[in-house]
Amino acid sequence: MTKLAIDGGPKVRTKPWPPRNKRFGKEELRELKEALDQNTLFYHHGQKTKKMCAKMARVCGAEFVVPCSSGSAALHGATKACGVGPGDEVITCPITDAGTLLGIVYEGAIPIFADIDPLAYNITAATIEKRITPRTRAVIVVHLAGCPADIKPIVRLCKRRKLKLIEDCAQSWGAKVDGQWVGTFGDFGCFSLNDFKHISAGDGGLIVTHGKEQYRMAWLSIDKCYDRMTGERGLDFVAPNYRITELQSAVALAQLGKVNKITAARHKLGERLSRGLRKIPGVNPPKIPMGGYATYWFYLMQIDTKRLGVDAKTFCQAMNAEGIPAHAGYVDPVYLSYKYLRRKTAFHHSRWPFSAAKVKPNYKKGICPNAETVLRNCVNFGVGEWMSNREIDDALAAVAKVAAHYRERKRGR
Repeated sequence: MTKLAIDGGPKVRTKPWPPRNKRFGKEELRELKEALDQNTLFYHHGQKTKKMCAKMARVCGAEFVVPCSSGSAALHGATKACGVGPGDEVITCPITDAGTLLGIVYEGAIPIFADIDPLAYNITAATIEKRITPRTRAVIVVHLAGCPADIKPIVRLCKRRKLKLIEDCAQSWGAKVDGQWVGTFGDFGCFSLNDFKHISAGDGGLIVTHGKEQYRMAWLSIDKCYDRMTGERGLDFVAPNYRITELQSAVALAQLGKVNKITAARHKLGERLSRGLRKIPGVNPPKIPMGGYATYWFYLMQIDTKRLGVDAKTFCQAMNAEGIPAHAGYVDPVYLSYKYLRRKTAFHHSRWPFSAAKVKPNYKKGICPNAETVLRNCVNFGVGEWMSNREIDDALAAVAKVAAHYRERKRGR
């Protein structure tokens, strides 16, 4: 039987793992200096935000871009711009961040969770359709971890059922389906410039859309309902202040010049990893939809626990001992981990909006069994543009060694 490093055997990799490369440099400094030299950092009066939005539109192929203060703000603004309000339901993914849900609950609507494809980790047209009710107003698709969802059938479903479609692309800069950027298929696409994403401005967000009315509604929804285009302040509805600054836009402008190179590098490394994993019995790479192009914000592989006779945590401990950084799981399904969902206490002493729902949501274990299984059995491996083929090949060697050990052990029982 193969002797693992955790049991005293030789390690696959003894060389230290490479640190993250320097992300910011002379390009960002130049843009920041120009922003400061304007003598205004207000997004509407300066030029950096305008230039950044124009560049984003060119890069991703959107007609219009609305900037804001964060990816969460982008999702809230898009949700509001879709007309979501009290009594509505919004279908979304159970594997996501709080920012995806924030806008739904703030607008008095109820998040409803569709299960995921067990190999692709994203919700699908089939799982969404099972959750549609007369109260459904919109769908928020999360393109998880840089892997695009099978978006075209979802677009067709939403059009047929007259539902608004928002794409959460916070983790999927540059991911594509049939050469088209995710975020440009639905009514709105939302991107994050958080410091942990493919590109960063420290924080910040972008809403991309098509059509002047959607563009106008998105602007109103992130800037207190002030109409900067006409100067009118009639305030048709209440809206938050989610404005971006010229400093954030200056950094984002420089970062957009690097996004294609960054995402191409991550795609290449992730695909190399997937090709290798397909040759290892008991370990499954993520499934990418036909025509999909993934940009791997991080990489989730699944362990066939029955075939290998080992759980993901133990598998990861063995990989770590081989010199490969990885950890078990990602996040728990949000309907199990977020206390305000389980307790229906999003607004402290009030049970609203859950108390006002025509049908009370039931957030309990088992409502999305595929998601729960995937998160229990997945191994989370970091992919970054600063890595080389050597890191991928060492990771594959470690996975192959560990998987072989546990397969042999299981057969020997």
